[in-house]
Amino acid sequence: MSLVLMLSAAHPPTDVRIVAKEGAALVAAGFRVRHLAPGDTVPESLHGVGLETFAPPRGWLGRLRGIPALARRAAAARPAVIHAHEPDSWLAGLLAARRCGARLVLDVHEHYPSRLDTRLPAPLRPLVRAALRGACRVLATQADAVVVAKDGLAGDFGGAARCTPVRNYATPVDVAPRRHTAGPVTLVHLGALGASRGALLMPALLSGLPGARLCLVGRFTDASEPEIRARAQALGVAGRIAQHGWMDREAAVALAAACDIGLVLFQPGVENHRLALPHKLFDCMLAGLPVIVPDFAEEVAAVVAEAGCGLAVDVADAGALAAAVQSLTDPALRAAMGARGRDAALRRFGWGPEAARLVRLYRRLLAVPAAYSAGRSLAPPSPAP
Repeated sequence: MSLVLMLSAAHPPTDVRIVAKEGAALVAAGFRVRHLAPGDTVPESLHGVGLETFAPPRGWLGRLRGIPALARRAAAARPAVIHAHEPDSWLAGLLAARRCGARLVLDVHEHYPSRLDTRLPAPLRPLVRAALRGACRVLATQADAVVVAKDGLAGDFGGAARCTPVRNYATPVDVAPRRHTAGPVTLVHLGALGASRGALLMPALLSGLPGARLCLVGRFTDASEPEIRARAQALGVAGRIAQHGWMDREAAVALAAACDIGLVLFQPGVENHRLALPHKLFDCMLAGLPVIVPDFAEEVAAVVAEAGCGLAVDVADAGALAAAVQSLTDPALRAAMGARGRDAALRRFGWGPEAARLVRLYRRLLAVPAAYSAGRSLAPPSPAP
């Protein structure tokens, strides 16, 4: 049975896309899958995917220094395919594939040419973006296939002729959807928290919504938590915010289904936010909640508009957010939007067609001799609409 090694330099061992979506789909198709990732103690397997960890490196310099060791460890597994998930794991995967003869798949989760924008003076950003875009295209030519997690990413890796879309759509969760009732609403935000994800606006949002409550599920990924707590105390809304920390996906969706409105508050000015397609959008839809999303986030706003399951607004304006919430006070309206969103997450934006496209790619990859396919990406199957 062919081994597929999912290789991560930063994603956690139990990452939803890597393990619960891609890995599980390949396991169901008869492949043996292992995920090698930084982390601590984990179960031996999850969704049929074997889990193996190594000590997380410290900082970006530690990640760069760790590339050769990661490559050696990947090559030692003697996989048929190395499926790498970040730029440094792409490099490690390339080294390992050359050493052991494996095929190499690059998985593109984000818009990487813009990743350094926030660390650079504005005049340097176009030059650095161009350099990173060139590096991405060179790496793509050395891989056997490139998988993109959302629309808008393929252009930096040679375009549609080289890239296979395996979009981050929804996998079902066994949860009873929200039964919307009258009364003050409870808002929910799932996933990582921080200033760039709208956390600094949340106390002001609540202060404009008498009686409303806010449920936070996830960890802070920056230093904004003390400021948010101070703002909440100053505005007298701290008692209306429930912070739950990290929860596994099933528990998080179940908790969301006890709330009324989902929030996706990516702030403007970050290219990855414009192109975002986060799990939490679909998890709120699966829970039967209407969602409030950024109007500048093209893919997120398009999903919500097509499904008719929420509102796209200026999420940098607490007043606009409060107005959006107030427009959703009617429980019948929330129920109708929530039902449309859940149906869309299970059907139009369901994971099934994406999984099938990934499996077809793998079957084609492993039907072609490595000497022929290396460095010559296979044309992707026709994307689903």
